[in-house]
Amino acid sequence: MPDLNGITVHPDCRHFRGDLPCRPNKEHGYQCGGCPMYAPVQQRILIIKLGAIGDVIRTTPLLRRLRQEFPHCYITWLTHTPAILPAQEGPDEVLKFELSSIVQLQGREFDILYNLDKDKEAGALLNSIRATQKFGYALRPYDGVAWPQNELANHKFLTGVFDELSLQNQKPYVQEIFELCGFESRGEEYVFDNHQDKGYEWPMLPAATGRRVGLNTGCGDRWTTRLWSDEKWVALIQQLQYGGYQPVLLGGEAEDARNKRLHAATGAVYPGTFPLPQFINLLDQMDLIVTQVTMAMHISIALRKPTVLMNNIFNPYEFDLYGRGQIVQPDRPCVCFYRGSCKLGTSCMEELPAEKVFAAVQQSLPV
Repeated sequence: MPDLNGITVHPDCRHFRGDLPCRPNKEHGYQCGGCPMYAPVQQRILIIKLGAIGDVIRTTPLLRRLRQEFPHCYITWLTHTPAILPAQEGPDEVLKFELSSIVQLQGREFDILYNLDKDKEAGALLNSIRATQKFGYALRPYDGVAWPQNELANHKFLTGVFDELSLQNQKPYVQEIFELCGFESRGEEYVFDNHQDKGYEWPMLPAATGRRVGLNTGCGDRWTTRLWSDEKWVALIQQLQYGGYQPVLLGGEAEDARNKRLHAATGAVYPGTFPLPQFINLLDQMDLIVTQVTMAMHISIALRKPTVLMNNIFNPYEFDLYGRGQIVQPDRPCVCFYRGSCKLGTSCMEELPAEKVFAAVQQSLPV
């Protein structure tokens, strides 16, 4: 180990900072020589997963496998949304995608680099950051096209660029990501924080009887073909109430007006809108969640809640509910695969009866 002015220093320790005193030094006064908390890192791993919050959440099962395969590794994760990654059991280092992070990453070396995004900037980083092994997607320098780094990425790449292949795919997203990284998925669960330590209180919720059903009523602005009408939501709420369940309306600012209308029409509890950590904790108070393919769906799965997923425009094989809940689809086959507007004028979601969703709730969460 290197000595500086006769002082032993362990820069390979996972606690060592270099720019500041490490936690063992700050809390216990330990120096590297003879430190009982010395933990040498054997592999340094970089994950580049920038994308949407939901995609970041559903990539976290990879952390569990990496900890098994490389128990002495140090994992760095680069993303647009650092706050969604948990402090406990999460990456050792989370960096926000910005210039300062890119500059330091390009000055470092890694044993393994996984780039899981086809974004051009992500592929360019795979090209420019030094690593012994690289997986995922690169950027072809001469035409700026995202491209598989090796054949392990071929399947996931092809299903992302050809709708016909995406429709034929029968592999869940998590399995595709594992295979891209050279692993076989074993049903690893998400790594996630329910924020129960934040002291959030929910006095407006109905009593916890094991029958709270959260209804996430929105679907974002991009894929409006997923929307269900107010009339359908009212019908479902009334069936839930009659069946002995306790419906709770969920959503963000985009769903606020709709949820207020549904509350006025049915009396279903609507707690309001909240910052993301508090919203996550609210979902954790539910016993089952009904949702479209949205961020709330990913959160529900991550929280290990039974999930009734209402789907039309996406390949249902993409979503793994881990044996908790069901996927329900319209009675009329959807012809608008990955489209934000319906080719026929009226979305097939209107062909999904409330009775079908209610039956899935009953099967997934018997009263």
